[in-house]
Amino acid sequence: MQVVLCAMQISKTFSELLMQYDVPTPRYTSYPTVPYWDNASFSEEAWKGEVINAFQENDGEISLYIHLPFCEALCTYCGCNKRITKNHAVEVPYIQSLLKEWDMYLKLFEGKRPVLKDLHLGGGTPTFFSAENLKVILTAILEQVDLHPKYEFSIEVHPNYTNKEQLQMLAKLGFKRLSVGVQDFDFKVQFIINRIQTFEQTKMVIELAREAGFTGINVDIIFGLPLQTKEGIDFTIDKVILLNPDRIAFYSYAHVPWKSAGQRRYTESDLPSGPEKRALYEFGRTELLKHNFKEIGMDHFAKPDDELFVAEANGLLHRNFMGYTTTTSEFILGLGVSSISDTWGGFMQNIKEVEAYQEKLDLGEYPISKGHILTPKDKKIRMHILNLMCKHQTELTDYSPASLEIVTGRLSELQSDGLVEINENVIEITEQGKPFVRNIAMCLDERYWEVVPQGNLFSKSV
Repeated sequence: MQVVLCAMQISKTFSELLMQYDVPTPRYTSYPTVPYWDNASFSEEAWKGEVINAFQENDGEISLYIHLPFCEALCTYCGCNKRITKNHAVEVPYIQSLLKEWDMYLKLFEGKRPVLKDLHLGGGTPTFFSAENLKVILTAILEQVDLHPKYEFSIEVHPNYTNKEQLQMLAKLGFKRLSVGVQDFDFKVQFIINRIQTFEQTKMVIELAREAGFTGINVDIIFGLPLQTKEGIDFTIDKVILLNPDRIAFYSYAHVPWKSAGQRRYTESDLPSGPEKRALYEFGRTELLKHNFKEIGMDHFAKPDDELFVAEANGLLHRNFMGYTTTTSEFILGLGVSSISDTWGGFMQNIKEVEAYQEKLDLGEYPISKGHILTPKDKKIRMHILNLMCKHQTELTDYSPASLEIVTGRLSELQSDGLVEINENVIEITEQGKPFVRNIAMCLDERYWEVVPQGNLFSKSV
């Protein structure tokens, strides 16, 4: 009788699973995650060597991420690195610093022209910069590269600070994809997060972009925001569908007030509880599926003819610091404050403060804040976590029996709860387990288990 009782599987409700597993967990846009980077053994010389090797191994092919940190107003929910100012005189000095940094990397390439595959402008609010100044940045970079036959240029925009002149200039320079922040169209939510943004203004910017030649429109929505309700999510999604985007990112709000002081404008009592927050997602997800959007990875949706959906269907979906992408580049160079570069063998993050970033470059030094050179073990684990995040399965054939036993031991409770299936060395995430993919990936995260964090470090997983 005892054996039978032990073998019985008692099915838990989703609410019970949520209460059990909604714990602080890395987002796994990288491995190792930033808090576990080995900064002590990292140096400028080591980083330069990584960049040179990556450039050579990828036959000169690179992707660029450019961080433009300025915003005219603070969106209190935002956890990005930003500088709030209405003083547009900051644009030119910052551009000069960006181009100094770019020139330092070009010198490492010893006269060989990079082949630019992807370019993304993020922030902050990239369209804080005037059309003229955006053109200065972009033409200075594009004059010194060759374009990959399948290049893609994209930009994040805040509709309140985006105009026709900017969009037309960007389109002429080859930009085709626009990522539009919406977050929520419910006014009471907009008020508490200090982002008053009308549907009409958002619609106008998207129409201007399409008229200019943009062919891919992404819209960002966030669930779990303060004062957010099911009715508000319903209203927001109805409005977003009218915008006819190609992709929708339905992100989980990350409440990290110890890192983002603006989030202290409200308290946890203003936020939907764990089960309430997940119910917002499940409701929104159902609505998006009704409108023929397909779920991609974690928190992403796309139309069936969109490249992101096609990439997942063909097993080519990838994930990096910007989230899910069709780009599989193994050399991403980040320019600007707080930007992160990835050579596949190493990571480096720039200094986060504008003035300190500029001072380093004025001295002819790389504006390094922190970094990590991946060990062979890191690379192995990174591959498996990417597989779980993008394909919902991985095969641990490169694990020793002892290591496999440790990992399956960590997964045992998730397995008994029906969230993951283990067949010898194959780990497969079940349909019920997909909302808990971060928890499952964490079971492979050796650096996490070597030093389990104390206190606040990560946002909650679900």
